[in-house]
Amino acid sequence: MDYVVGLLKKWASGKLVLGLFIATMAVYLTMLLYTLPAVERFVPGKALFDLSPAGYSYEYAVSLLEVLGPEGRRMYLYRQLPMDFIYPGLFAISYSLLLTWIFSKGYASDSKIINFAVIPFFGGLFDYLENICIIQLIKSYPTVSHGLVGVSSTFTILKSGFTIAFFILLLVGVIKVIKKRVTNVNSQS
Repeated sequence: MDYVVGLLKKWASGKLVLGLFIATMAVYLTMLLYTLPAVERFVPGKALFDLSPAGYSYEYAVSLLEVLGPEGRRMYLYRQLPMDFIYPGLFAISYSLLLTWIFSKGYASDSKIINFAVIPFFGGLFDYLENICIIQLIKSYPTVSHGLVGVSSTFTILKSGFTIAFFILLLVGVIKVIKKRVTNVNSQS
């Protein structure tokens, strides 16, 4: 962990963070505005696996795959999931560097909070594992394994949990930076 944190500290510059953030957001917006809606049109009113932060049951998974139909499953497999194999890596790297950069602005260089900058890597890892499971669910339909749905749902929950943890840490970091700047301005007055 010290090695990873050391690399994050070495590479966390404002320019790199901004560049990676722009790339990450470009992929995210492509999914949000194009690939996800393209799949969702096959299942109005149903949440896709990726968009079910509390997980899903076996019955829900089978129902979703059924309602998607052959064309919807194909769209999920060949449009949405390829984009979602780019996004987790970008999420992990850019947001770990973002946390590192933010923490370096608000906390002492030896603060242990920097260790939490690896949280996005876990979100990215579980997103990849979720995607692999979704591919298997789609390819195995209509013979869907209870175990595979359970594992997939667990990965979805873990991905969501680590993503939420990232946003909480980002908020904590931003608040700390603001407090530090306000304190510095007040002490100079």
